[in-house]
Amino acid sequence: MTTSPGSNDPNGNQPNTNDPNTDDPNTDDPAPTAGTGPDAAATYEQARDELASVVARLETGGLSLDESLELWERGEHLAVVCTRFLDGARQRVEDALQRNAAENESSLRSGS
Repeated sequence: MTTSPGSNDPNGNQPNTNDPNTDDPNTDDPAPTAGTGPDAAATYEQARDELASVVARLETGGLSLDESLELWERGEHLAVVCTRFLDGARQRVEDALQRNAAENESSLRSGS
């Protein structure tokens, strides 16, 4: 967990600025938030695996209507979480490619 001195909240908790599940606008993390709350997945892999489990349970059947609807809603939420993680990763790759292109262009102009 990444913390900085003096960043404790009144409960003594320290924010994790590298956690994609935080909505702190002051973080340096360019990735969009992946979800919030106690049931938010901490990683893309966790969200993906839980989504696969939800789909398997729905496909198996034998659930009540309420259970099926609850699982469906959870699956929809997890799909959004996965999309946000993937969008963040895609943006990081695009940013890295742009930085690399700019560095190459700068090197060519300076003659190195």
